[in-house]
Amino acid sequence: MPLHLAACRVFLLFAAAAAAAAAESNSSANCTLRDGEIVRAAFRQVANFPLPLPGRRACRPVRRLHFPSRNLTGTVNWAELGNLTSLLTVDLSNNSLHGSIDDSSFWRAPLLRAVDVSRNHLEGVLRFDYPSTRLATLNVSGNRFTSVEGVAGLSGVVYLDVSRNAIATVPAGLQSLTLVRVLNLSGNHMTGRYPDDLPPLAGLQVLDISHNNFSGVVDAATVLKFGKSSFFQAGNMLRVIAEIAPAPAPDLAPSSNGGEKHKRAVTIALVSVGAAVTAAALAFLAACVACAMTRRRKKKKDKDGKTAVWEDDEVLVGAVKVAAAAPVVVLERPLMDLTLADLAAATSGFGRESQLADTGGRSGAAYRAVLPGDLHVVVRVVEGAVAGVGEDADEAATGAAFRELARLRHPNILPLLGYCIAGNQKLVLYEYMEKGDLHRWLHELPVGSMDTEDICIDTMEAIEDRNPAGDWPTRYRIILGIARGLAFLHQGWAGAAGSGSARRPIVHGRLVPTNILLGDDMEPRISDFLHPTSSSDETSTPASDVYRFGTLVFEVVTGQARWSDASTTSWARGVIRNRKGLNLVDDRLRDETAGTEAEKEMAECLQVGFLCTASAPEKRPTMQQVVGLLKDVRPAATAGAGGVPPLGSLAS
Repeated sequence: MPLHLAACRVFLLFAAAAAAAAAESNSSANCTLRDGEIVRAAFRQVANFPLPLPGRRACRPVRRLHFPSRNLTGTVNWAELGNLTSLLTVDLSNNSLHGSIDDSSFWRAPLLRAVDVSRNHLEGVLRFDYPSTRLATLNVSGNRFTSVEGVAGLSGVVYLDVSRNAIATVPAGLQSLTLVRVLNLSGNHMTGRYPDDLPPLAGLQVLDISHNNFSGVVDAATVLKFGKSSFFQAGNMLRVIAEIAPAPAPDLAPSSNGGEKHKRAVTIALVSVGAAVTAAALAFLAACVACAMTRRRKKKKDKDGKTAVWEDDEVLVGAVKVAAAAPVVVLERPLMDLTLADLAAATSGFGRESQLADTGGRSGAAYRAVLPGDLHVVVRVVEGAVAGVGEDADEAATGAAFRELARLRHPNILPLLGYCIAGNQKLVLYEYMEKGDLHRWLHELPVGSMDTEDICIDTMEAIEDRNPAGDWPTRYRIILGIARGLAFLHQGWAGAAGSGSARRPIVHGRLVPTNILLGDDMEPRISDFLHPTSSSDETSTPASDVYRFGTLVFEVVTGQARWSDASTTSWARGVIRNRKGLNLVDDRLRDETAGTEAEKEMAECLQVGFLCTASAPEKRPTMQQVVGLLKDVRPAATAGAGGVPPLGSLAS
């Protein structure tokens, strides 16, 4: 090469290096945002929070602070967070933060849209003064707030949850929130007038004022719209009219046991009262209604005024009367002395106001109950046989089967907490999962719910460099969790109770989104696996579970609830086979993940669903192999099972 050309080349290389250095210097000079310093000052007194390095200036603003279930302990300087001018969402739920949010500066962050500080130890006054008009979602449930001030300023809120606090009165100005669609005031000591103190009922889609001290009258149409459970124990002076029925003549015959209170059902008829009725007459009528009792729902308060007690010798479970003295076995609390009467008292005699919505399970009705020790459970009536024993098995064999099933412990399996056998009726106790089921989360929650996003930031560098991926990390974790739970069942961790036979796989047989419950950390838990499957039933095999899991993958990734139709599944398989799976992805995901690694992960998950839905059962992978495949979707996770073909070859 001629000398002058070589010299020119060296000059150009030096020039390029100098230009790059200058660009880097200019970039560093432009990193003047104080967001890192603000975050550091806000969380200085919070243990386990990953503070950004001191002296570092941010090049990009902090938009999201998502640290749910991180064991954060301490006091947040909320006023400092109000200085984050680009902050959009905050999720600090399920931690141990304490102190108050009485400094309203936090709520003035101009772009703030969603805040979730539920399930902490925050207390005192919750104050809003001139909050951001963009704030649409607010969840402060499960804390210790005693009052709420400045609610009228939350003019843009559509989702408001202040349940399970100690708020004494309905927040002033609540009735002015005309845009709110979901309102949960339950579980406080709140006094107020229904419906005068609430937002317009016509605009509400979800309302819960249960376990409070409201007064007023709830008409039958409102009960039908929101459900009886929304008004359960909502106040002694609140009259809930579910239906109109003639009042039977009271039975005034003396009781057979002489000294005991008479237990005959008495119905108080509600009549229209004209304007001329005096205030004293109204008070007398209200007192009569408060004293009304029925045979199925007789309760009284203990000395603390909290515990309901069932007073009858029998309980009507479904259409069958059984002995109220039947013992309830709580497996993890063997010293807890409970009977069916306690369950009846906690569920208003298994009444509709405590009944949960039908989730499409194979068992009977389910009821929410709070047992002594603040144990929140679901009581479900078991219809038909129990896995491990026949339908005509005696009480001893059925109890043994329940205890065997209770040994199924896995992070992705909803554990059996206890059971009750009362004659021919069988009831089981599960942990109450407040976030509900997968179908509700995917298809029914408001768009602004904090449950729809899971972006965890460990360092300020991660905040700056990470491209937010919507709620894909949560959906991926749900898919992997379901696979792990199902693989656990298929590996045969239980056999016929007391038979001594070889352990057999547990086939679920009905793996649908409504049978997948979500924990506070959004970890999925499989439910409704109590029922046996026949070895001669070709539709209930491990391979059939794999197929149903594949359709669940399609539903979670696409956000569409239409996979019970085989033709739809076949159509989706064709799209994936042609390597156009990204066209199926939920728009809510696609808008947030375009051009990111998450796109590849979603496409590979769809390929896993493709494998699982093969028409020939023998061509489907086992669930253990599926777990390995899903782990390989994210190489940083634990290595997958050996002998599994690479994902790139699955759709061919």
